[in-house]
Amino acid sequence: MSASVAGLVLQADSGFIARLLENANVPYADTVGAAITFVLVAVGVYVLGRATIVPLVNRLMKARSLDTHARKPLRKLTGGVLGFVSVAVAFAFAGFGSILTALATIGAAATLAIGFAMQDVIANFVAGVFIFTDRPFRIGDWIEWDNHSGIVEDISLRVTRVRTFDNELLTVPNSDLTTGVIKNPVAKDQLRMKFTFGIGYDDDVDKATEIILAEAEAHDDILDDPGPSVRLVELGDSSVGLQSRIWIANPSRSDFVKTRGEYVKAVKERFDAEGINIPYPNRTIGGELAVEGGALAESVED
Repeated sequence: MSASVAGLVLQADSGFIARLLENANVPYADTVGAAITFVLVAVGVYVLGRATIVPLVNRLMKARSLDTHARKPLRKLTGGVLGFVSVAVAFAFAGFGSILTALATIGAAATLAIGFAMQDVIANFVAGVFIFTDRPFRIGDWIEWDNHSGIVEDISLRVTRVRTFDNELLTVPNSDLTTGVIKNPVAKDQLRMKFTFGIGYDDDVDKATEIILAEAEAHDDILDDPGPSVRLVELGDSSVGLQSRIWIANPSRSDFVKTRGEYVKAVKERFDAEGINIPYPNRTIGGELAVEGGALAESVED
C-alpha cells in the first residue's frame, strides 16, 4: 500500500515538474544546457589534450635534443594552442555556431590590426621558433655576427641575450640573428686556427717553416690529427708571409685565445733564438716639404 502511495507521489511530482517546465521560459533552459555543455566539452578537450598532446610534444622535443630552457616557451605555446582549440570545439558542441563565427570574424580583424602594429614582434617570434628548431647555436656557445661576438646566455621566443667578452650584456632581437650570417666557431668538435708569421726576405723559409711546425707539435693543446701545416701565402713589401694552420679540440673562446697566444709567443721566441728576423712593416708617407727662408717645396716619399 505504501509503495503504491509513493508511486502516486512520484507521478504527481513528475507531472508538476513537467507543467512547471511547460510554463517556464524554455529558451533559458536551452541556454543553461548549452552553457553546461560548453564548459564540460572545453574542460574535457583540454584535459584530454594535456594527457596526450603535451607528452607527445615533450617526446618530440627530447628527440630533437632541445635544451631544457628551449622547451619551456614551446610548452607554453602548446598550452595556448590547446586552450584555443578546446574553446573552439566547445563552442561547436554547445551549438554556439553563430557566436563562434562572430568571434572568428572579430579575431581575424583583431589579428590583422595587431599584425600591422606588431610586425617586428611577430618577426622576432617567428625567428625564435626557427632558432629553436634549426639550432644554429645553443646556450653557452660562442657566436659572432655583424661585428659583435659573445657567449649566448639566454634564448627566448623574442630575443637572445649574449654576454660579450667585455662582460656587457647584449639583448639581440631574434630576427637579427636569422636574417644575417651567424658564425659559430664551437659548433663542431674541432676548430682550425690560422696565423701568418712574417719573416725577412733574407731569412731561410724552410728553417722558419720547421720552427713553426715544431712549436705546433710541441704544444699539448694542438692536435696531431689533423696535423699542423704551413703555407707561403704572401710576398709583402717587407716580409714573406708564412701562414700556420693548426687545430684544437673542444674549442671555446678561452681555449682559442689561450692556445693561439702561447703558440705565437713560442714561435716568436724560437725565431729570436735562431736569428730569424720579423721585420717592421714599411709605411709610405706622401706630402709636401717646405724649406723656410726659401722658395723650395718638393714632394717626398719615405
